[in-house]
Amino acid sequence: MTRVFITIDTEYSSGLYSGPGADDRRENFACSIAGITPDGPAGITHKLDLLRETGQRAVFFVDPMPALVWGIAAIEDVVGPILVAGQEVQLHCHTEWLGLAGDANPLASRATGRNLFDFTFEDQCAIIDYARSTLMAAGAPAPIAFRAGNYGANDDTLRALAANGIAYDSSHCPALAGSGVCRIALSPEVRDPVGHMGVIEVPIGAIGTLGGGLRHAQITALTLAEMLAAIRHVRAAGRSDLVLVSHSFELLNRRTRSINHIVRRRFAGLLAALARMREVETGSFAATPPLLRLTGETPAALPASAIRTGRRMAEQLVSNALYGAI
Repeated sequence: MTRVFITIDTEYSSGLYSGPGADDRRENFACSIAGITPDGPAGITHKLDLLRETGQRAVFFVDPMPALVWGIAAIEDVVGPILVAGQEVQLHCHTEWLGLAGDANPLASRATGRNLFDFTFEDQCAIIDYARSTLMAAGAPAPIAFRAGNYGANDDTLRALAANGIAYDSSHCPALAGSGVCRIALSPEVRDPVGHMGVIEVPIGAIGTLGGGLRHAQITALTLAEMLAAIRHVRAAGRSDLVLVSHSFELLNRRTRSINHIVRRRFAGLLAALARMREVETGSFAATPPLLRLTGETPAALPASAIRTGRRMAEQLVSNALYGAI
C-alpha cells in the first residue's frame, strides 16, 4: 500500500494578532482555525466533516505557541475537536509568538526569531520542550512527529527533536531546498523518509516543473489533477509514502472571510478520490508510520506536463481573481 499523509498545519495567525484580549483571540480563532464565513465554516471543522464522510485520515500539526499570549484554553479549543473526530494531533511550532510574548517568553536568553533556525541548539531544545509540554497540557497525546513553522528548521532542530523524544520530522521540502526557507542539510533528491540527525525525516511531496525544478505538494500549489497524478506516480513506482500539505485556513480568504470555492472543491475532491483509489490509504504517524527507504536510488518526481501546468496556471489565475490570497 502507498500511504498518503494529508498533513494540516493548524495555527492561529501571528500576523493578525493585535493583543492578548479574549476578543482578539476569538477573532483569530474564527478566521484562522474555524474558518467562519457568511456561507458557513471552511476551517478545521469543515475538514473534519469531510474526513469523516469519506473515511479518511489526516494529521493535524497543531501550533501551541499562542498559549504564550492567550493561555492554554486557546490550544484546548483547537485540539479538542480534532481528537473527538478521531484524527491525529502532532506538533507544529511558529516561533514568531516568542516576539509577542514579552515577559512570558520561556527562554532564559529571551531570544526571539521568525524561524527555529534563528535560535541556538540549546534554545531550540527549550522551545520544543515548551511546545511539546503545552500541546500535551491542552489534551493531546505525547507527539511523535513535528513540522517547523515556515519549514524553518535546520539540523539543530532535528537534534533538538531527538533530545525531546520526537521520532519524526516533516520540515524538509525538496522543492524549496537551497532557497534558505528550510536549512536542513538534505538535497532536493531526498524525497522519501530517511534517517537524519537522530530522527526520521519525512519529506514533503513534490512534482516536476517545466523548468526542470520541483513544485511542492500543497493544496494551494497543485490542482486536483496534479495531486492525483502524483499519487498514482508514487504508487506505480512502488514507493510507500507521499506527504501533502494543507493549512487550517486554506479554504478561505481570512481577510475578506470568503470561501475559496476552487480550493475547497480541490480538497473535497482529493478526499473523495482517495476513498476510491486501490492500493492507496491515508496514513498517520502513530497508526501507519512512514517507512524508511532502503535503496540509495533517487526517486523520480512526477514528470512535468505542459497540459497540467497550463490548467493549473489558469485555475490559479481565476482563484486569485475571484477570492484573493489566503
